[in-house]
Amino acid sequence: MEDVVKSVVFHNPENGYTVLHLEGGDTLVGKAQAVWPGENIVAEGEWIDDKVHGRQFKATTLTCIAPKTLKGIEKYLASGLVKGVGPKLAAAIVAKFGEDTLNVLSHQSQKLLTIPKLGKRKVEQIRQSWHANESMRENMIFGQTYGISIAKMTKIVKRYGPDAISVIKADPYRLCRDIWGIGFLTADKIALSVGIEPNSLLRARAVIGYTLETEAEEGGHCWTFANDLLLHANELTAIPVEILAEALKLETADSRVVQEGERVYLRPLYRAEKSVAERISAILRTPHRLKPVEVERAVKWWEAKSGMKLAVRQQEALEQSLKSKFSIITGGPGVGKTTIIKALVDIFRARKEQVVLAAPTGRAAKRMTESVGVTAQTIHRLLKWNPGTNRFTFDAERKYEGDVFIFDEASMIDVKLAMDLLSAIPDQAVVVLVGDTDQLPSVGAGNVLGDLIKSGKIPSVKLEVIFRQDASGLIVRNAHHINEGQPLELRRGDTDFYFVRIEDPEECVKRVIELVTERIPRKFGFDPMEEVQVLSPMRRNALGTDNLNYRLQAALGRGQGAASISRGAFVFREGDRIMQIRNNYDKDVYNGDVGFIRRIDPVERRMVVEFDGRPVSYDPGDLDELVLAYAITIHKSQGSEYPAVIVLMHTQHYMMMERNLLYTAITRGKKLVLLLGVPYAVDKAIQTNTVRERRTSLWERL
Repeated sequence: MEDVVKSVVFHNPENGYTVLHLEGGDTLVGKAQAVWPGENIVAEGEWIDDKVHGRQFKATTLTCIAPKTLKGIEKYLASGLVKGVGPKLAAAIVAKFGEDTLNVLSHQSQKLLTIPKLGKRKVEQIRQSWHANESMRENMIFGQTYGISIAKMTKIVKRYGPDAISVIKADPYRLCRDIWGIGFLTADKIALSVGIEPNSLLRARAVIGYTLETEAEEGGHCWTFANDLLLHANELTAIPVEILAEALKLETADSRVVQEGERVYLRPLYRAEKSVAERISAILRTPHRLKPVEVERAVKWWEAKSGMKLAVRQQEALEQSLKSKFSIITGGPGVGKTTIIKALVDIFRARKEQVVLAAPTGRAAKRMTESVGVTAQTIHRLLKWNPGTNRFTFDAERKYEGDVFIFDEASMIDVKLAMDLLSAIPDQAVVVLVGDTDQLPSVGAGNVLGDLIKSGKIPSVKLEVIFRQDASGLIVRNAHHINEGQPLELRRGDTDFYFVRIEDPEECVKRVIELVTERIPRKFGFDPMEEVQVLSPMRRNALGTDNLNYRLQAALGRGQGAASISRGAFVFREGDRIMQIRNNYDKDVYNGDVGFIRRIDPVERRMVVEFDGRPVSYDPGDLDELVLAYAITIHKSQGSEYPAVIVLMHTQHYMMMERNLLYTAITRGKKLVLLLGVPYAVDKAIQTNTVRERRTSLWERL
């Protein structure tokens, strides 16, 4: 069919879904990246009878064409397309230039000066707006061709400017390096379509970097073997190994990658690993400036002050940290790690030393503050990102002032964050790392805490005796049972740990919804929005976080009526609990931060999210950094504690059934843990103690 757009009823910029009213009186639904009233449209498809909206044309293809009639051109200009042109000025322009109006705007804009009361400044505004829209439409159509959403295409144009298409065609693979969320496969599709040869060195070099990122960094490794790298790159692209080997040499020569024998690093990871080793060595060999500590006297003073008697192993850990320049304390839940942190803080502060506390996540820092009684920060906020310089304020040149630095949840610190952190610590400082090596390792590359212990260069004490438990408490006991490969301990009646056997996945989802919305709030008094967290091993399938979030969002009343924004498969609504999934230094919001949507502007596709009482604004291009967080993966829960957690462990999660995953999930619950699923899945997880070695060299460098 062919017709003219009368009005745009609905347009989703994320996926292009559009509803149009046409001049002929019909309604059309289809996908278009940009459409304006007055435009001609050519569509292919079929007529359907919608139960709600009646008869409408459902377009499979939809092409927008510049208007041809004077009425159409006038409506087109007055639609808001051109900044500074309203209905009156649009009518005046069309009256002056008639059918030649669009040509004048595109190629002879100076003629607009002949219209009365239209000055040079206004004409320049119209010219810039017209050409920006022409360029933007070309860019959006280009993006649509390769499956790139408007939000991402907007980011691309912001990065490369109005000539983004030319920049991309010259080297499509730069998209992988410059634009978060666009990977090699999308860039490769563009490259091959614009004539880049399948065996070109440009393509070969791009796949070397991509393979290192996916095989190494995303798998937690700092490096991979050269032969493995070439083999995997060949499997992905069919580029001959000889060409890939040449590409690897060029990438090395340009310092994008670094080779040490058969080990190949992405340069940032090589630099980070070397820097961490150098900084630790510098801290170890530099004497501190503190007054000498009489260790035994200090321990007895604290025991008298606190009214607590430390166990033998706890006393060893405290004494070690008091007399060591750099030390490590590890152990599972309830073994007294927090007690040692509090003792260290009390002793050093009594001696007028400046103590600095930090943790990788906001929740961990908040928990540290509450348990120790001294303010702790996240590591990112401690280092203070400066958007103007695009780097941390505190670094190798400007050290953070402090005498003693204590960092909790150290198992979460990856090698890049460790580099930034240690660079900012003075050489003469005392450093104490506290963590749990049996939890999941850091999401980012490296195994920093494990490597420091493995090196034998850092004094470390592991606490193993359980202190934090009560008569009915099973959370801590079961965490240690899991860690030791033993069956769960279950008990009838009121307790803090329950196992509910449910075989059918759909029944399992229904039970989760019932527990979150009704049973837990009624029996235990926990707020389902603030205090109950659902944990699943993975995102996909019926028991994955994507489906659970969709179902929980509806069950908790975040449905029709609230202002909303669609983003791909997600719909964000006012009041929703959401999670940030990448570090955004400019916003001072970081991977894993959880907040609530407080305000949405559906027209401008902007919203305000509150993180710990602080409002943060999000533009349309930022929305891919957020996901719903009624249910989150166990990996994303690291470093956080919640009053109540519901943990899913089902045969659907077969590939993820491992001891450290279940252990991490159980230890997220502070007052209540409900484990739902199949006994076989739980037993398999407990018995599967697969230690996935990460390819790191930090321990060797130390």
